Amino acid sequence: MDVNGIAGLATSMAEFSANQAVGIAVLKKAIDSNAAGALALIEAIPDANQTSASLPQHLGQNVNTTA
Repeated sequence: MDVNGIAGLATSMAEFSANQAVGIAVLKKAIDSNAAGALALIEAIPDANQTSASLPQHLGQNVNTTA
């Protein structure tokens, strides 16, 4: 392999490494964004004790399986 071939191989390996690093950084940001969204959804869920306390006692006891 001549010098030009070695230089080309080194350049392509460096470019691949840089592209891989950028891809990983984008993936980490996407995961962080999804985690923040999931946390917001979890925090938006009403407390079960507050919800059941406001309902009459006869509601929420049966499930209609014929519907």
